[in-house]
Amino acid sequence: MADDSTIPFPSPMTPAAGQAEVFVRYLDFYRETVLAKAGGLPEAELRSSRLPSGWTPLELLKHLRFVELRWLDWGFQGRAVDEPWGDRKDDRWHVGPAETLAELAAALRAQGVHTTAVITGNDLAGIGQPGPRWAGDDPATLERICFHLLQEYARHAGHLDIVAELAGGPIGE
Repeated sequence: MADDSTIPFPSPMTPAAGQAEVFVRYLDFYRETVLAKAGGLPEAELRSSRLPSGWTPLELLKHLRFVELRWLDWGFQGRAVDEPWGDRKDDRWHVGPAETLAELAAALRAQGVHTTAVITGNDLAGIGQPGPRWAGDDPATLERICFHLLQEYARHAGHLDIVAELAGGPIGE
C-alpha cells in the first residue's frame, strides 16, 4: 500500500505563526514519513523483522500512535485511557494478526489530528495534569512533551529508513 501523501520537510525558512505551529509541522512531517515508508513495504515485510530487537514496521506504527496517546491524552490532558500500553504485550511491541496497515495508519492519523488540537489549543508552557502517567513525578510542560514526541518520531523514522532500505522499500526522506 504505497502512500504518496507525504508532505515536504518543514523548512526553517518557512514562516510560522509560533512554536506550536512549528511543532505541529514537524510532527505531521515525521508521521507521514513513517506512514509512507511503511506503506511502500510488501505485506510480508510489514509483519517481519530485519533487526535483532525483533520489532516490525507495523509494530512501530502502533507504538507511535500509543506514544502520542500516552503523552498527550493520558499525560498532558489527564484523560482516562483504558490501555495506555496497548502497543505492548509480554514486554515488547505487539500487533495482532488481524490488525492491518490501513487500520493502524488511520489510528495514527486520527491520533495526529488530536495531537494537533492539543498543541494548538493550549499554551506550550502549560503543565500536564497530575495522574498515573507521571508515576509520581511532576507533570511535564506541553513544550517538553512536544520536544519528546519530535525526538521519538525522528529516531524511529531513522530506524524505519534502515529497515525499508534492507527490505528494498522506499529510501530517502
